[in-house]
Amino acid sequence: MAGPQGLTRSTAMRWTLPNIITLARICLTPVIALLPFIQGYWPKVIAFVVFLIAAFSDLVDGWLARRYGTTSELGMLLDPIADKLLLFATLIPIFWMTRHPTILVDYRIPWWGSLPVWVALLLVGREILITIFRFFAKRRGIVIPAMAAGKLKAVVQNVFIGATIAWFAWKDAIAQRHIAGAFRNFWDQFHGWFVSVTLAGAIVLTVYSLLVYLYRYRTLLKVGK
Repeated sequence: MAGPQGLTRSTAMRWTLPNIITLARICLTPVIALLPFIQGYWPKVIAFVVFLIAAFSDLVDGWLARRYGTTSELGMLLDPIADKLLLFATLIPIFWMTRHPTILVDYRIPWWGSLPVWVALLLVGREILITIFRFFAKRRGIVIPAMAAGKLKAVVQNVFIGATIAWFAWKDAIAQRHIAGAFRNFWDQFHGWFVSVTLAGAIVLTVYSLLVYLYRYRTLLKVGK
């Protein structure tokens, strides 16, 4: 028998393949958070690869759930949790390492320097606010789906995170392998500014997507409605 959201009792809390993939993504978050702190470029390269796997799995589990009709309440609960944990886990090393350059390695981002506190609070605060807003809407019988602005924000945000982890690996590689020459100078500038631009894009889309959500469902904010 189907529920109000079209979910059957058999799929409501079942451990489907998409749910297992989502749970695996949650389990990967501590690995991604801790590896960048290990000295050397290989742990950071591994963190970059693991992050790509985790980010890609977010697309795969959603596609599988829709393709085979295994959307479940458990999946709807786990997926946003996994996304937010991945964001929080990656911001920890980015925030710390850009603020604590070592004698041999300077992880700071061109133009930005360290990751500003207000940026970290904005990225995290937006996710918390949208989660609360969705919960409030659901209590009033309204399900807020993901919007194009939110999806684009997530893509650019993930590009920034992945590029930054790779930036840390590149900086360690320069120090350990004494990379020099024209390519080193070119890539150092290109990669650094790519991180800077994607960070700016993530900030703009974070604010924009939040405003889009709040405006589209502004009636929920009216008292007594």
